[in-house]
Amino acid sequence: MQIRGLLVAAGLLILLGGGIWWSNRAAKEKESKPAADASPKILSVTEGDIRRIEVARREGEKTVIEKDASGGWKMTAPAPYPVDKVTVSSFVTAAANVSSDKVVEDKTADAGQYGLTQPALTLTLTLKDGKSKVLRVGDEAPAGSAVYASAAGDPHVYTIASYTKESFNKTAADLRDKRMLTFDTEKVARVTLAAQKTETEFGKNAQGEWQIVKPKPYRADVFTADDMVRRLQDVKLDAALSADDLKKNAAAFTSAAPLAVVTVTDAAGTQKLEIRKTKDDKYYARSSVVEGTYPLEATTAKIFDKATDDFRNKKLFDFGFVDPSRIDFHSAAAQTSVAKGGEKWFRNGKPLESASLQMLLDKLRDLSATKFAETGFGAATIDITVVSGDGKKTEKVGLSKSGQEWLARREGEPSLYVVTAQSVDELQHAASDLKEEQAKPAAKKK
Repeated sequence: MQIRGLLVAAGLLILLGGGIWWSNRAAKEKESKPAADASPKILSVTEGDIRRIEVARREGEKTVIEKDASGGWKMTAPAPYPVDKVTVSSFVTAAANVSSDKVVEDKTADAGQYGLTQPALTLTLTLKDGKSKVLRVGDEAPAGSAVYASAAGDPHVYTIASYTKESFNKTAADLRDKRMLTFDTEKVARVTLAAQKTETEFGKNAQGEWQIVKPKPYRADVFTADDMVRRLQDVKLDAALSADDLKKNAAAFTSAAPLAVVTVTDAAGTQKLEIRKTKDDKYYARSSVVEGTYPLEATTAKIFDKATDDFRNKKLFDFGFVDPSRIDFHSAAAQTSVAKGGEKWFRNGKPLESASLQMLLDKLRDLSATKFAETGFGAATIDITVVSGDGKKTEKVGLSKSGQEWLARREGEPSLYVVTAQSVDELQHAASDLKEEQAKPAAKKK
């Protein structure tokens, strides 16, 4: 009886294993077969094999991009324009794989009824082996957002979605690099702006931040300088303008008054952008790296209509939002030296109340110029030294009363900062109002 039971169990195990094997095989076969309702591919090539793409239209316009010697894309028709890398990448991806909605006919005797004898659009891909793949796009289908299409060497007539067509139906205006300056933002070493009868030259310091080099070595407002450079990359041309439009723009530019000239130098060389303003407050720009004169939005043009002082750092101290490690403040109203130890600040070895010390820090951070001056500084009546950056950075500022205002001088700088009397009064009050931390009362014994 035991042997019989073992044989029955073995038989069941064999049947179960066979069932699992058959089920797995059937599943794999199902996976290997396309779904019955899957969209048939009309074009399907490896993107890396494509060497040339041509989009020809019934109206006669033709756009061609080709791989260059470095493996990048360039436009060769209708003119040798540089291309927008991101847009072209999407275009190549769309052209390499085109799926249909459905098959309309397996083989047609009259392609003309679908608009495929003289296609509205012909897409030709030339591959690295010299062979070509051709897709023809005809008329719109009567129902739904679809158009008729066929491929060379394929007798079928398909429909494809209108949005599929638009993904590869690109003109030269769509694919062009529309930047008027094409410098590499990561490799910019120098920028010069001539505007408002001043010329401001910017260079990078050891920390990679913009500083003013000319007319004198001034600290730059890093955010304002960075924004100007970033906005230079946002100056775009209108690729859809006609030859007549460009001719009119050139005439307007010639008669307009100069507003600003910007030159940018990166590893590849120097590029220049000229901006002019007409009597009726219209702005035009001309670049040294692209042909043509193009209109410019007023808000963009005004970003470059700035003098040197507009880019200067008006803050008297650079320690920012990282707490310094030592502050020395000397005036007739307050004589104090404080140093940070751990999380607390100390004066003469005694801990200070955090709220009063924070007030002093805030007033030092906020101390800013309303404008700049070159002369008029007398003897300093207030001297402030701030040490930050783990002791690596020391900033010394002297303040001198000048009429209703104060003049401030940073050590080692050629210019003066004009600050309000109110801001100096508040700073002196914060320095004289530092309080020592009160000891906590001892806990009462129970």
